[in-house]
Amino acid sequence: MTTRSVILGCGSYLPAQVLSNDALIAAHKIDSSSEWIERRTGITQRHIAAENETTSDMATNAARAALTDAKIDIADFDLIILATTTPDHTFPATAVRVQANLGMERGFAFDVQAVCSGFVYALTVADNFIRLGQAKKAIVIGAEKFSRLLDWNDRTTSVLFGDGAGAVVVGAYEGTGDKSDRGILSTHLHSDGRHYGLLQADDAGFARMEGQEVFRHAVKNLADVVDEALASNNMKPEEIDWLVPHQANQRIIDGTGKKLGLPAERVVSTIAKHANTSAASIPLALATAAHDGRIKRGQIILLDAMGGGFTWGAAVVRW
Repeated sequence: MTTRSVILGCGSYLPAQVLSNDALIAAHKIDSSSEWIERRTGITQRHIAAENETTSDMATNAARAALTDAKIDIADFDLIILATTTPDHTFPATAVRVQANLGMERGFAFDVQAVCSGFVYALTVADNFIRLGQAKKAIVIGAEKFSRLLDWNDRTTSVLFGDGAGAVVVGAYEGTGDKSDRGILSTHLHSDGRHYGLLQADDAGFARMEGQEVFRHAVKNLADVVDEALASNNMKPEEIDWLVPHQANQRIIDGTGKKLGLPAERVVSTIAKHANTSAASIPLALATAAHDGRIKRGQIILLDAMGGGFTWGAAVVRW
């Protein structure tokens, strides 16, 4: 028998304020147009957290929704991992605040920082703890108040990002060790620090990006890690039921789907309404597709992401 990590429930949270492209341009006098933003990125709007709304607030709300979906009490959990680029404070970890908010008085909690790849990294870490028997149930969260990192005068970044949180509940399950098992079948992580400066926060704390270079590396790195994930599971592209990618740019999402030979209706895209929510984007998209009935028990899901660092990764999951 092989211990697998099964996703037992998922949840999401989006701030109340919705900012359309037109409203964003008008509010910040950005030299752009709604049509240009949508054509280049696929984004039509984003959610923006209230001034007093923190990353831990959003993460807590998403985690509570996931617990409700899984119908499991917080007392049963050993572990919380929060992927975020925008912690409440430099220290302590924002995850421990979420732990307190949820009333979890046992186990342990910590943050993971891999920017837009953060959720895949955090899910991998949780999977390893569960496989090793050091945890039985975990909450994995991606949450970002990315709006606080934006220079609204920089249209390279200001039009791309939004705020939100998504979470999954993961539990131990005994499988047979082959790809017929339910749960996380494999995870694949990479980084290349040589490209540190192409996507980073500057000395003033604002997100800066060399857009064309980031796009070029994203296309190649995501293609490579998708190939790696398929080969690791002895899978053909047609065995993938759903691609749930990081929501960075609709053109990148479309390109990955085409590489897999997946029709657009089998690629989960929420970028139009959510924009890029960094570490929150995959769990937000996952919760959207699970709750609207697209993702069904037994189906194969491929998750992939790339973020600053550069970091990138993928996970193959049987729902």
